Amino acid sequence: MKITQALFVSGYSSFYFDDQKAIKNGAGQDGFVYLGKAVTDGFRDIRQAGECVSVLLVLDNGTVAVGDCAAVQYSGAGGRDPLFLGANFVPFLEKHIKPLLEGRSVATFLANARYFDGLEIDGKRLHTAIRYGLTQALLDATAQARSITKAEVILDEYQLPFVDAPVPLFGQSGDDRYAAVDKMLLKGVDALPHGLINNVPDKLGYKGEKLEEYIRWLVARVGKLRTRPDYRPSLHIDVYGTIGLIFDQDAVRVAEYVAGLEKAAGPLDLYIEGPVDAGSKDAQIEELGKITRRLKQIGSNVKIVADEWCNTYEDIVEFTDAQCCHMAQIKTPDLGGIHNIVESVLYCNANGMEAYQGGTCNETDVSARTCVHLALAARPMRMLVKPGMGFDEGMNIVYNEMHRTLALLKARRS
Repeated sequence: MKITQALFVSGYSSFYFDDQKAIKNGAGQDGFVYLGKAVTDGFRDIRQAGECVSVLLVLDNGTVAVGDCAAVQYSGAGGRDPLFLGANFVPFLEKHIKPLLEGRSVATFLANARYFDGLEIDGKRLHTAIRYGLTQALLDATAQARSITKAEVILDEYQLPFVDAPVPLFGQSGDDRYAAVDKMLLKGVDALPHGLINNVPDKLGYKGEKLEEYIRWLVARVGKLRTRPDYRPSLHIDVYGTIGLIFDQDAVRVAEYVAGLEKAAGPLDLYIEGPVDAGSKDAQIEELGKITRRLKQIGSNVKIVADEWCNTYEDIVEFTDAQCCHMAQIKTPDLGGIHNIVESVLYCNANGMEAYQGGTCNETDVSARTCVHLALAARPMRMLVKPGMGFDEGMNIVYNEMHRTLALLKARRS
């Protein structure tokens, strides 16, 4: 089966683009928007509408495969590709990518995905968001051509075993870090709450006291609202490098503060994502390694999650080989081709690194559903509930897609 027509349509993603540097620098808020000027290249405002581009592939049997090009909320930060705006990229796709798609066979997925992931135009690889959306559409096209699910395409082409169990889910609260937790507990999410601890004065505290207080509240809330006695979610909190800011980037002081949070977490496992932002990949590996080793020395069970500067498949391999952390976030749009997500999870699983198949609130229903199929095949330790910032939308999309797909795969194999 072949592609007869390729269409590219601008749209909105499920959240917003935020200038992370401006926010870390202390930009105030006026309602939902931020005050002040953007400082990251490409941003018009500190917060602006998230955008996507849908890739529609019409196949010669009349069916239509879909993928959504989308980028993370904090585009242009931590070594990521710049802001992705539809108006800037649809003409590029029409000119350069459309001719390469039309007439192409979709009998298999991997060869097509690797071709577009490695493609260079004028000496440059395609923006990660483009590679992300194109390969989603190509996976969908192969699944439709073969009349199977996207998960089955991945299972078959990577020769992976089918596991009849859901992948644990991780809910994100955004700034609604109290009410959203209640929602997560009522629906029994496996890990929570992300927390969006992205500034010092309001969320972390100059001595880290506000985060400690928040963790104590989380534990108490779990005890009060859990719907079954054996429910024991992991606490997973993203601090966006702010802990490093209050301890002058001193890895030992950071580690000892993080270790102290274990007491506040009580019986619940605690993961701290991005405790520092060292400003480059090599420096980040070094600093996270110091923190992780210090935690081990003092007998702490708190786990460190890599986020900033751990963007591509190659980055994930380097962080994993260095054993500088306990878990690596696989930020799905940042990896470009979605086959890189599968290969990153498999690499982590084979090399003693916990794999968190993450992404961003700033994705779409299409990209989130595709990621469910990748997770069911590759089996990360946990998967982010997405898109949207605030839990309900993403939980509906991800949970239901996961359980529908599992039921179908189980029925086909019975």
